[in-house]
Amino acid sequence: MRPYLGKVALAVVCMVVGAAANAGYALLMDPVVNKIFTERREEFLWPLGLAVLGTFALKSVCNYGEAVFLSKVGLRVIADMQSRLFSHLMRLDVAFFHANSTGSILSRLTNDISSMRFAVSDALTGAGKDASSLVFLVGAMFYQDWRLSCWTFFVFPVAILPIARLGRRMRKVTDNTQEQMGLLTTYLEQAVQGIRVVKAYGMEEYEKGKVHHLVETLQDLVYKAARVRSASSPIMELLGGIAITVVILYGGSRVIHGHTTPGAFFSFITALMLAYRPMKSLASLNTNLQAGLAAAARTFSVLDAPPAIQDRPDATELVVLEGNVALEGVFFTYDGTKAVLDGIDLAVPGGKTVALVGPSGAGKSTVLNLLPRFFDVTDGRVVIDGQDVRGVTTASLRSKIALVSQEITLFDDSIRANIAYGRFGAGNDEIEAAARAAAAHDFIIGLPDGYDTQVGERGLNLSGGQRQRLAIARAMLKNAPILLLDEATSALDTESERQVQAALDHLMKGRTTIVIAHRLSTVVNADLIHVMERGRVIESGDHDTLMARSGLYARLYAMQFADDSAPVGNPG
Repeated sequence: MRPYLGKVALAVVCMVVGAAANAGYALLMDPVVNKIFTERREEFLWPLGLAVLGTFALKSVCNYGEAVFLSKVGLRVIADMQSRLFSHLMRLDVAFFHANSTGSILSRLTNDISSMRFAVSDALTGAGKDASSLVFLVGAMFYQDWRLSCWTFFVFPVAILPIARLGRRMRKVTDNTQEQMGLLTTYLEQAVQGIRVVKAYGMEEYEKGKVHHLVETLQDLVYKAARVRSASSPIMELLGGIAITVVILYGGSRVIHGHTTPGAFFSFITALMLAYRPMKSLASLNTNLQAGLAAAARTFSVLDAPPAIQDRPDATELVVLEGNVALEGVFFTYDGTKAVLDGIDLAVPGGKTVALVGPSGAGKSTVLNLLPRFFDVTDGRVVIDGQDVRGVTTASLRSKIALVSQEITLFDDSIRANIAYGRFGAGNDEIEAAARAAAAHDFIIGLPDGYDTQVGERGLNLSGGQRQRLAIARAMLKNAPILLLDEATSALDTESERQVQAALDHLMKGRTTIVIAHRLSTVVNADLIHVMERGRVIESGDHDTLMARSGLYARLYAMQFADDSAPVGNPG
């Protein structure tokens, strides 16, 4: 709230003046009853009537000013929090997103922030106004009759314990509700994105059952929260009734015996009635505030999580001259127990194309994840032209590396914007040149809006080959000296693969390229092939050398050749 202290100060002024006006209205009941109704003095009629009107007018203006200023501050604080949370998420490393589901992250950005917005707005506008009104009204009551005030307020401390207990319950229920909302968001996202698989296997009823169970669980939690939130009202109603009964019995007795005037008594009971509403609001506010605090705790658990991948204080800019890449004695584990890379040594000569092959789980994709520091090595080091990647800035490191993978990420934006992701601020001519180099220009200009065509969510308006060529165009535009290709053609049909492979060949010229491919026919022309198994390099050489050794590579190649050459048809 520090940047908005000016508005907060104005709101406090409005709050204090409005609260004083509220108490003034109660105090005016003394002369109204005594001078007009009891003594019947006509000269007080207009002055007191105008005083009451002025008091209400002043209160209404102050209430409006306070609400406007504090609502603005409350909403601004939450908007800042939402932007800050997303900015922090963008700084967190890949490991965080592997450890947390998409639904859980989205729940923090949407549901938790909404709960905080409600709590902050209520806390600022409600707590400030109600608390200040209560202070002035209680002061008016003690001014009129301190004995009666003491008798009246002995009941309200009794409410502290149950109200505090309700707040704790509300916080726990809200935390569980937000967790359930994250699960529901995750399941909905999976069902929508995997709708083809759901329908292909006839699993609609199964998915409906899963979501129905989550919705029912969520409904139970929301209903429990409503019960907890509503419980404070009857508590305050009962205590308010007890307080008013005490006032009538004790205060009425003092009026009857002449210890106080009817005007003072009516002034006191007016102040009590006016104080009852802010008391009740403050009791309800606690449960709403606890819901917001539960959401805030979840939000700050993310904001307080430091990125695992950070630049060292003495980090330097990466300088790529030849593009030599090497892993030296690298150990790596994702979970802290099972080693994915087990002391691997691997060299990639600058400007050459090097393929990583081997069975699934050998650690090939992990090697690619370590180069741009999506993860850091557990032991050993990754070097580029002799520079440890942990000793250079991540910005300079990633600016020198381009990635094209099997899982293409396109954003629901224009084709132009998706290609321009490769280098922010690139001109239209540069974008078009990159598209031509990636063999994408011809199909782009054939689309209804050309480069301004919207690709749809995850690029679903385009074919697999088209999406892949846009990814290659993006890498072309980046023009990085080191290129990582992770199964870039494995999901394509023969014609698309031919077009994409031609674009890749163009992209790979003059760059240090590391290729992962299960389809070994696509890497036979690589300058060097590293064969990996169980996190180690067990063979290295070109295609002919490895075939002559009759080792793992030769067996994998023979198996794929046998599969590819098997006759097609029904043998019966």
